[in-house]
Amino acid sequence: VSVAPQSTTVERVRQNVIFVEASRKRALLCDMFADPKLTRTLVFTRTKRGADRVAKFLEAAGVTAESIHGDKSQGQRERALAAFKAGQCRALVATDIAARGIDVDSVSHVVNFELPYVAESYVHRIGRTARAGATGAAISLCADDERPLLKDIQRLTRQTIPAFDRRNDRTLGAMAAVEAKLAPEPRGEERPHRRPHKPAPAKARPNGHGQPHGQ
Repeated sequence: VSVAPQSTTVERVRQNVIFVEASRKRALLCDMFADPKLTRTLVFTRTKRGADRVAKFLEAAGVTAESIHGDKSQGQRERALAAFKAGQCRALVATDIAARGIDVDSVSHVVNFELPYVAESYVHRIGRTARAGATGAAISLCADDERPLLKDIQRLTRQTIPAFDRRNDRTLGAMAAVEAKLAPEPRGEERPHRRPHKPAPAKARPNGHGQPHGQ
């Protein structure tokens, strides 16, 4: 029996990091799914709400996706996982805790939508791919405020992850329509085609004897 240390990453996993603004991560993620090689992709977020938002955004962009986290019922988690295993959805967006019960041998890619606060979690995340002798790919989206987390990961794994810079990439603007579709509707604005308000006619003020002036 051989037990690998937590800091060891799977050699068959091709790792990359992409520097991008935090506000443009979702656009970049959708851009990545234009590659048909992302057949069964596990996407990691830090929070439950973040997982739901990313899955919803992918669906709006035409990418079949499901989310799985602790707020989902057991039935919802089982259905999402079954759809992912059957290839009915290309992306399964999960938190670290929910991913502990995920056992799928054919995960083609792992995407770290957000880098984990604990460096060891990175090793566990990317270990979800390249199973049963297969190869896999792990892609991490790194915003400027996540660079210290990336340094911790590289220090732990004792390797430098090849990086690409897509900050200020104008091609990501193609997802603006999807962003607008998912933006919450503004509140407090006047409804369209609303009839203009007409002021009520002024009433005569009563005098001191209880009768209107002029009578």
